[in-house]
Amino acid sequence: MADLIQQIRARETSLRPFVIFAPMSIFIAAAVMSLIDLDGFFAFAKLLNDWILATFSSVISWAVFGFVLTSFGVMISPLGKVTIGGAGAQRTLQPWSWFSITLCTTIAIGILFWAMAEPMYHLYEPGAAERGIAAGSAEAKAFSLVTLFMNWAISPYAIYTVAALTFALAYHNLGKPYSVSGPFVALLGRPLPAALAAFLDAAILLALIMGMAASLGAGMLLLSGGVADLTGLQNGPVLLALVALAIGVIVLISSLTGLMRGIRVLSVVNTWFFFVFVTVIIIFGPTREIFAQGSQAALSYAGEFLDRSLIIGAASDDGEWAKSWTTFYFANWLAWAPVTAMFLGRIARGYTVRAFVLVNLILPALFSMLWMSVFGVFAMETDLAQDGVLKTTLDTVGPEGVMFRALDYIPLTGLLIPVVLILSFISYVTAADSNTEAISQICKTHDQPMTEADETEPSAPRLKIIWVILLCLMAWIMVAFSGIDGVRMLSNVGGLPALFVVLGLQVCLIRMVFQASALNSPREVSPPE
Repeated sequence: MADLIQQIRARETSLRPFVIFAPMSIFIAAAVMSLIDLDGFFAFAKLLNDWILATFSSVISWAVFGFVLTSFGVMISPLGKVTIGGAGAQRTLQPWSWFSITLCTTIAIGILFWAMAEPMYHLYEPGAAERGIAAGSAEAKAFSLVTLFMNWAISPYAIYTVAALTFALAYHNLGKPYSVSGPFVALLGRPLPAALAAFLDAAILLALIMGMAASLGAGMLLLSGGVADLTGLQNGPVLLALVALAIGVIVLISSLTGLMRGIRVLSVVNTWFFFVFVTVIIIFGPTREIFAQGSQAALSYAGEFLDRSLIIGAASDDGEWAKSWTTFYFANWLAWAPVTAMFLGRIARGYTVRAFVLVNLILPALFSMLWMSVFGVFAMETDLAQDGVLKTTLDTVGPEGVMFRALDYIPLTGLLIPVVLILSFISYVTAADSNTEAISQICKTHDQPMTEADETEPSAPRLKIIWVILLCLMAWIMVAFSGIDGVRMLSNVGGLPALFVVLGLQVCLIRMVFQASALNSPREVSPPE
């Protein structure tokens, strides 16, 4: 044990005070403000959210569409053949582990929380009401599924792909610093001023913290709702606090064991859980409707993608509605993207750019479309067949209760609910684990390149403990006393600075397309310790 502690302490490198304490101070101030003046805090978060959506909605929509084009463009360009880490670079992870970690890092707990709840909003209040879509109609069901695809499939994953691929090439192939500012060094040809680099990293770290608080809040609501439904306990601040404590403890245990043990094992287990859960719903749910409506929605998604991405054509009538849904989601995804990209780029060594786009964009997007089709159709068909029971649950209990109420209408309910609770728990832990690792790395200086051992071993345990405690505390305060709306609005604020960072990373990536041959040169890598 003494040797282990000594090894962990040895990995603690110099810290970056501004990068740590600037976002941490704002984070704590937000928690204190919500305790002192809940209404004022909610009003402030809503004001910022409304301003961002009103001012930058078009910029966000066009930017995200550009990320989609860029992602597929680099895949078919000469850059697609470049190996991350240079020719002959050894892989950090095997393919299935790589895919599992990537999927669980990016998808978090969102698909569990919203896959059945979100369709209830669109089914009864379709954004295209002025086009004559009646609530609860077949057209409303189709509209709901296409909206789910817009919010959860190709576009969001393109945000991650552009940011993560740029970082991967800058870090592994060009040897640039392990920070958000690293790729910009490659773009400008010289290091950024230290103060500017620290400010950039701190701003993006704050964006991620806001996004993680929102995701943790959703996870806490889902878990506490399931526990309350299963045990009859009151779903309130005390139960939410216990859930937050349990999540925090497991995140710390996992993150302190390193990439190859904690994160990898949890992600592989979580991914298998995902596929088993989907299979159960397909078998016991409305199988024919799932395949019929899902396939039709996929075709509609392809046909409407341009209009709904840019809010033009037939979708132009939905401008205000789109701001509060699709643009809102994009801002939330953006808040996570830059720092999450550091982790995704870090674990991609040894694979080609083409494989990177496949694993970080195409496969997760297809999985998300499958998931949303299965659970979205199941929820809508169940609701319509049971006289609006899920919509009633949404209105009276909240989105956290919809999934558990829906599971009452298929066999094996007594077994499925505990399984879903476990899946929900693991889902957030795996996402939080990888992002906690990225946070700890961005808070440190890296005067020397990390060795292969550094890539897989735990780092900065004290930083991880501090950040996990703050995240759990913040999410608990927000969810217990203001509900999920306040958390989601707060997360959007972080999407604004992240938007401009990812746009800058996109420019870096496009420039790399013209440097493909140089990027593929072999690089020496320090041997494992």
